[in-house]
Amino acid sequence: MTEVDDLQLVRSARDGDEAAFTRLVERHEARIYNLALRLMGNSQDAEEVLQDTFLQVFRNLGRFEERSRFSTWIYRIATNEALMRLRKAKRKREVFLEDTAGEDGEWRGEEIRDFARSALEDVENKEMMEILEGLLAELPEDYRVVFTLRDIDGLSNAEVAEVLEISVAAVKSRLHRSRLYLRDRLTRIYGKRGKQPGATGQ
Repeated sequence: MTEVDDLQLVRSARDGDEAAFTRLVERHEARIYNLALRLMGNSQDAEEVLQDTFLQVFRNLGRFEERSRFSTWIYRIATNEALMRLRKAKRKREVFLEDTAGEDGEWRGEEIRDFARSALEDVENKEMMEILEGLLAELPEDYRVVFTLRDIDGLSNAEVAEVLEISVAAVKSRLHRSRLYLRDRLTRIYGKRGKQPGATGQ
């Protein structure tokens, strides 16, 4: 799949080609659903976010100005839908993550080893994935979405900033704090078991 293909489908869909819009949905629905599932924490809410996302895409396709990638635009819509639902639910967040950016918003924290990411790469460890997904649910939504977009979905810092309409410095700060929290929690969990996250048995 290429962005050129997406743009061709978008233009056809704008002209009333229903098949083109269906192809756009088929191309992006799996990634949008997985994003929604990680943010919402359950399949029912994720399905609703997915449906509302493509409803918004259909209604606003004429407003897509092609200055950004279509995938970035649809990520922004899905993220906004998920965050709106989370904030309406007013779920209590028990995690407080200390700010590591300066008053001017510039990045102040040193780069850390991507400890949580190494755990994610241990895809054969089902227990690890379940633990990590549970820990993600503990993060405040603003931090969870940054970690999900950057370290799970693989967007660049600049792309995450564009999706969330925040600065790259803010992305780095939230990502750093999220990784620190997850690293600490994973270390505590696995330290009690005498092993490190991502480690495999001999």
